[in-house]
Amino acid sequence: MQLIQQNPDIHAYLTSDEAIDHWHPLVQETADALWFATGDAYSYAKAAFEFVRDTIPHSGDSGDMRVSWRASDVIATRNGICYAKSHALVALLRAQGIPAGLCYQLLADDDGTNAVIHGLVALRLPGRESWSRVDARGNKPGVDAQFSLDVERLAFPVRPELGEIDHPELYAAPHPAALKALRHSADRSELWRNLPTAL
Repeated sequence: MQLIQQNPDIHAYLTSDEAIDHWHPLVQETADALWFATGDAYSYAKAAFEFVRDTIPHSGDSGDMRVSWRASDVIATRNGICYAKSHALVALLRAQGIPAGLCYQLLADDDGTNAVIHGLVALRLPGRESWSRVDARGNKPGVDAQFSLDVERLAFPVRPELGEIDHPELYAAPHPAALKALRHSADRSELWRNLPTAL
């Protein structure tokens, strides 16, 4: 999929902000440990993806009612929904100088109802001309997302016949609708009611 950069300056995809706080000591410590165990950009990116996918449960799967949105909090609490886990993965990638951004899909139930925005990540490794999308949401029966740069192995391939959409935009910072839902929800029940249905 061809991604449209919201900010064509590659440096925008290396910066930190309140949600993607890769300057935080816990993010730095986690990134350094993963880098030490791998040692090159590709292996590190794959390890960071698998760390977020596999060691930070999606709160919808785990039943955790807490709402985290800042990357450092996601790593500290080992909890988050797709947007929050995407913030954590982007922060870990940027902490080691790998440009990364945020992407979104509109997904629906199998009957086409209850459409909501889903968050995922795109990264650009050294020597590659294009961005690759990955989804660290967390696997479960029926969901098998993998780290794959050339052929997408996302958690949820879109089904256009149900009105699902792959939004082509690549954001350097979290989309305001996603961030608002996270920041203004006291618990996961409220978050479910606040999930954006459009960008």
